Amino acid sequence: MKIKQNPRDDIMVLELSGKIMGGPDFDLFKGQIAELIESGHKDIILDFGGVPWINSTGLGILITGHLSLKNAGGTLRICNVRERVLSIFYISQLEKVFEVFPTCEEALASLK
Repeated sequence: MKIKQNPRDDIMVLELSGKIMGGPDFDLFKGQIAELIESGHKDIILDFGGVPWINSTGLGILITGHLSLKNAGGTLRICNVRERVLSIFYISQLEKVFEVFPTCEEALASLK
């Protein structure tokens, strides 16, 4: 997994690319979220446009990030999710945990 930061006013959009599988991805993602919270970014959008696959460990990574932001008074939104990944969210019922939007613009609008 690779992460590119794309600040949009006071909201940070993290553009994710590659498979989210756990292992080093966990440390990378957890570190990024911790740094963003520490620097005052508490509303974060994950752009999944470049993510072709996520496994159960990857879902755990997202839940950890979601809880870290929630405990800091922030929110996590997810957008631009491919159909294959979205089906994993539905099978695991995580669409009830995460707010998922078709586009980044819609996710941004939900935070304003």
